[in-house]
Amino acid sequence: MFSVIFPGQGSQFVGMGKEFHDNFDYVREYFLIADEILKKKLSQIILEGPKEQLDLTQNTQSAIFLVSFSIFKVLEKETNFNIKDAKFYAGHSLGEYSALCCADSINFEQTINLLMSRGMAMQNAVPKGEGGMTAILGTKIDEINEILKDKSRFQCFIANDNSVGQIVVSGTLNSIKILETELIKKKIKFVQLQVSAPFHCPLMKKATIEMENKILDTNFKDPSISIISNVTASPQNNSEEIKKLLIHQIEKPVRWRESVLNMIDLGINRFIEIGPGKVLSGLIKRIDRNIKLNQVNNLTDIKNITND
Repeated sequence: MFSVIFPGQGSQFVGMGKEFHDNFDYVREYFLIADEILKKKLSQIILEGPKEQLDLTQNTQSAIFLVSFSIFKVLEKETNFNIKDAKFYAGHSLGEYSALCCADSINFEQTINLLMSRGMAMQNAVPKGEGGMTAILGTKIDEINEILKDKSRFQCFIANDNSVGQIVVSGTLNSIKILETELIKKKIKFVQLQVSAPFHCPLMKKATIEMENKILDTNFKDPSISIISNVTASPQNNSEEIKKLLIHQIEKPVRWRESVLNMIDLGINRFIEIGPGKVLSGLIKRIDRNIKLNQVNNLTDIKNITND
């Protein structure tokens, strides 16, 4: 049994999806529709850059979805591989929206609109330069939780439980600096992330308020394939529950490690990553080296995908 997984922010690069855009009329049409909805040349930013524009959260989220969705559609239309035979669809943060769209819970236009609003809301929730994120490496989540308990010294929160030995923390820049000093004392490795805001933590409250009505006012259908929620790390089929969880997702940590382990426990022995990059496959390798992994992000991958 296999699951299909969709990447989140950080997987983007200038030129992603170009092979698909250049070779399929319907993919070019998706790019044009996205430009019209967003009232900007997102397609040009994706295909030509500049990177600084692509890396803006308000552009990145729609861009990664557009490329992931386009690849999914090429796989669906141009091969005999039945991607709808998957037991689960899952995505990392914004990737959950890609999963929902590909599972027919929301349509292409709805997804672009929601991610445009979500990207802008998250970008603007905390003034630029006041928040940050750090990836902590080689340490168990329990040890990080123990350090973060000291709220009198700093306000930091686990934003992503990505993999064995990779946890991402969000907070104010001042708190992040104090935390990093503590990590140095404990000889724990970390990498400061180049992000514009502290995602998936209570500092995103303003974005949650802004997105709540937009999500509730969008007509969701029950997905055709169970979606693994970032918030619960478990399968979800009910559209109303999914909407509530998407609202919570803005401030709650992404429980990716638990999501992968739960899918494996439910019989998954293969993951197919659809979208730019191979970030999620790398995380899964650290969780379970015995799992079969496929990445589909170029035409060669499309030709080589099999039902094995």
